[in-house]
Amino acid sequence: MRILYFLLLPLVAFADPQTNAEIFGVFTLLPPLVAIVLAFITKDVILSLFIGVFTGSFMLALVDNNIYHAIIGGFTGLISKAVSSMANPSNAGIILQVLTIGGVVALITKTGGTKAVAIWLAKKAKQAKSSQFATWCMGCFVFFDDYANSLIVGPIMRPVTDKFKVSREKLAFIMDATAAPITGLAIISTWIGLEISLIRSGYDLIDPAIFAHLNIKHDEINAFEIFVQTLPYRFYNLFMLVFVLLTIYMGREFGPMLKAERRAREGLFSQGHEKIDNLEDKLLEPKEHIKLKASNAIIPLLILIVFSFIGFYFSGYNAIDDVVLKAQIDANPLGLFALRETFGKADASVVLFQAALLASIVAIMMGVARKIFTLKEAIVTWTHGWRTMIMTVVILLCAWSLSAVIKDLGTSRYLVDLFSDKTPIYLLPTAIFIFASIISFSTGTSYGTMGILMPLTIPLAAAVGVHHELNDMNLHHYIIINISGVLTGAIFGDHCSPISDTTILSSMGSKCDLLAHVSTQMPYALSVCVISILCGYLPVAFGFNVWLSLIFGVLVMATLLFAIGKKVDAC
Repeated sequence: MRILYFLLLPLVAFADPQTNAEIFGVFTLLPPLVAIVLAFITKDVILSLFIGVFTGSFMLALVDNNIYHAIIGGFTGLISKAVSSMANPSNAGIILQVLTIGGVVALITKTGGTKAVAIWLAKKAKQAKSSQFATWCMGCFVFFDDYANSLIVGPIMRPVTDKFKVSREKLAFIMDATAAPITGLAIISTWIGLEISLIRSGYDLIDPAIFAHLNIKHDEINAFEIFVQTLPYRFYNLFMLVFVLLTIYMGREFGPMLKAERRAREGLFSQGHEKIDNLEDKLLEPKEHIKLKASNAIIPLLILIVFSFIGFYFSGYNAIDDVVLKAQIDANPLGLFALRETFGKADASVVLFQAALLASIVAIMMGVARKIFTLKEAIVTWTHGWRTMIMTVVILLCAWSLSAVIKDLGTSRYLVDLFSDKTPIYLLPTAIFIFASIISFSTGTSYGTMGILMPLTIPLAAAVGVHHELNDMNLHHYIIINISGVLTGAIFGDHCSPISDTTILSSMGSKCDLLAHVSTQMPYALSVCVISILCGYLPVAFGFNVWLSLIFGVLVMATLLFAIGKKVDAC
């Protein structure tokens, strides 16, 4: 009874993360660990993140309360973290940006714009190669959302690839390889809000003493600029997009895909198929009487892109206080220096929200003017697009809350103290990439993986870099590499996972059996993964030039296809 009595006594109150890290020790890892384990077991990332946040807030409440009050404090703490996250102006801008881009996607789908572009591309296909290339181009055109990619490209391109006897497995692979990989790279997409916010949250967790080595003030960190700097290091995304092109151009396949393609040339498109009817969003289907015009998609998207760039420029320019710097920009306003400085200072979430709102207005005006829908129908369609992004918003709130709890518990500081002097500097990016891949494969989600790992990766990478005495430029570069490891590892695991939403949607959209899609895609994804490590993350961690790494990786992929791949038509 005495032991129970002491357990229920309030503990000494400590609010400092460093002190909490010392109090809880290894238990500071409990919230992210709970989120990871539950994600493996339940396959539900929202539930897993929610319980992970509650675990952390319960631990924080337990510091100065007994166990009964800590349960209540854990729940109220969770709510407080979520409300604080949403009340943050930058986070609010990200939420509005994500929802509004969802509205734009819905409008251009309803007007038939994306369908018109797909049909135009389909008409250009004259043979198996060109039909596959048209599918790849269509996948890249629908860069703004991976779900839209899977649901739009398949139904439009499937009759074309069938006509030229391309297997449903290859169609599903091309769709899947241009869904998450291209959306993850796009600077305007339904993903970028999540990616930027997680990067910003990760930098908030860097120890101030370590932060000083970056030779930059905390309030000068621009998450959008860091996101852009990670693009050359997204080895899996970039290599996979090129790998698809190489298989098309060379006409070579290997493994189960070779068998599927040769079977298709004989008129058997797939081992089986799934119905897509239950996945297509009937509300966003264009009305039968309307004339499909590519301009219905191209004009709103151009508005979104052009005004985003204009917004980045002026938002960043107005944020610059340095008179000398402004004078340099004014001397050559369109030079690379001016663009780099202004874009780096821009508030990306606000700018993208403004551009998406303007694109929405243009899409609505075009739809009404062309008698595609009434104003009331346009508003319904736009708000329906918002509803499709609610899942993303919920994950964002859970991820922000988990990041806040991890910060208060001192989890990152515990990891820094534990691993900063033990981790080989050249192995960390690869280890993070592999770990992200495993979590994403097991859970079937890229978003959840990013939300769990990013708050741990950035402070750990900073500490490892400082321990190995990197200068400020090399340290910043090293953190960038590790961030890309999280972002690309999450996509690779999701790409391979049979429970991933995009994997399932790609198989449904191509009417290809799910297991047939997974079994034919897996050898390709694993091959690109290995090349991403051996030609990407390991060399750049040793200081190898990233552009040479990309070129070398492409040459290795071409050599691989030439060495073990076989001509599909050479039976």
